[in-house]
Amino acid sequence: MVPPVQLGLYSLFLGMAYGATRYSHLKSRAEEERRIVAEEKQQQDELKRIAKELAEAQEDNILK
Repeated sequence: MVPPVQLGLYSLFLGMAYGATRYSHLKSRAEEERRIVAEEKQQQDELKRIAKELAEAQEDNILK
């Protein structure tokens, strides 16, 4: 039978190894999600800019 102290050290080491691998996995997923969100925000900003330009163009046509 393994002494409790030694078993605790093995558990600690395995937990740290698991945590490190899990962190690296989640980090790569989070980076991908941030990239996708940034692209979507860029597209929305572009659509808002175009809508604003169209609204200003219609306003200019109405006033003339």
